[in-house]
Amino acid sequence: GQLTSRQLVQMYLDRIEAYDKQGPAVNAIITINSKALEEAERLDALFKSSGPVGSVHGIPVIVKDQADVKGMPTTLGSVLFKDYYPDRDSFVVERLRKSGAVILAKSTLGEMAGGDTHGSLFGSTRNPYDLNRTVGGSSGGSAAAVSANFCTVAIGQEGLASIRRPAAWNSVAGMRATAGLVSRGGVYSGWPAMAGALGPMARTVADIAALLDVIVGYDPEDPLTAYGVGHIPESFTKFLDKDGLKGARFGILREAMGIDSEPDSEDFKKVSEVFDNAVTDLKASGAQIVDPIIIPKLKELLAKRAAGPGEGEESFKTYFGRSANPPFKSIAEVVASAEFGKVSRNTQNRLKTFPDPTKHYQCLMARDELMTHLLKVMADNRLDAIVHKAVEHQPTLISEGLNPPYVNYKGAPHLNTFLVFVPSVVVPAGFTRDNLPAGIVFLGRPYDDGNMIKLAYSYEQATHQRRPPASTPSILGKPL
Repeated sequence: GQLTSRQLVQMYLDRIEAYDKQGPAVNAIITINSKALEEAERLDALFKSSGPVGSVHGIPVIVKDQADVKGMPTTLGSVLFKDYYPDRDSFVVERLRKSGAVILAKSTLGEMAGGDTHGSLFGSTRNPYDLNRTVGGSSGGSAAAVSANFCTVAIGQEGLASIRRPAAWNSVAGMRATAGLVSRGGVYSGWPAMAGALGPMARTVADIAALLDVIVGYDPEDPLTAYGVGHIPESFTKFLDKDGLKGARFGILREAMGIDSEPDSEDFKKVSEVFDNAVTDLKASGAQIVDPIIIPKLKELLAKRAAGPGEGEESFKTYFGRSANPPFKSIAEVVASAEFGKVSRNTQNRLKTFPDPTKHYQCLMARDELMTHLLKVMADNRLDAIVHKAVEHQPTLISEGLNPPYVNYKGAPHLNTFLVFVPSVVVPAGFTRDNLPAGIVFLGRPYDDGNMIKLAYSYEQATHQRRPPASTPSILGKPL
């Protein structure tokens, strides 16, 4: 009763105005919803007359700009799609609106949903903890927006490490739920691709749970959600137990498995120091530790990751098939576009790559084998979860991503998105000697999402490692 939705939306708009394109110029926002204040006023009137319409009534949410929001462009961070306005909301946005959320803005991302957060439409997003460094990707804009307090919560999407890496590098919590819980309907890079999934990003694990409650559910437009039927609890917030670590049994996965990780480097060691402290904190909170665990053939099997032939093309057509006037009818048309030369180097390389059917077959076999190895290690050691570094290196420099040596994905593990059907929650674990954020991941068995939330929440409450970035302090004496 002390704050209206309109007031809250205006506070966030003021912060975006002060810090996104000015001041530190975080550059996390592509498009602001011009009707956000109007929508907040409508929700305030409803609240007065009949009470809240749902669990996120009046709450401002920022959405990664690969999920459709009717009335706003879905740009994918690219000049190629700057004028693309979808016909209707994505499934997740539809669920948010029905629960009373205010869609505040669309956030930056790795161009066309891949790589670090650089795009031909907006440039680069800057890490609020060190403005010369990247926020990671591809959900870097969502992570930076949450970290800099441009919104209450945000929606990210992960196909490789696109929620976990930016969450860790921006000192926020993030979650990629088990495949099938959250629909990709109306989201670029969805069905029939398997690896991608949307997920909540927030400053607290409690907010992760509350947002996840809203966005889960079966969607006929995304057949993968049929797997999730019967696996959705009454509420994920019921797993928020501050004593959840007591008696829990964790396997500590120390083997370096991140992309281009350099275990002998000083940079890697700085992250390892934070991770070691986190393991100590787990013990101090009453957890039982098996340190280390060894997953047979881990890196050998992860190295077999490969996309399916035709998967990207079919996913492209499925996504744009929702629209009466798609900007392109195929990936070939995108590549042939007069402006294709303006898109990022990483995006050009991805779109010009043709998957090898033989490698994809080997990938599927490796996925099954690795899932069996992982579950057997968990069973043999009676583990509740596996704990590993969210990213094995510190945030990399923007300059080294845009220019040689073209650093991208450095230190990013992709175990969960390779296996697909395992949940992961990342939570802030503290800061390195260079005062840069690092995080840890709780990874569990298929559809054990609630317990991963419980463990992450208990760790968060025991350590309180997050602190806001100094580059985006409170403004005008306001507490936000």
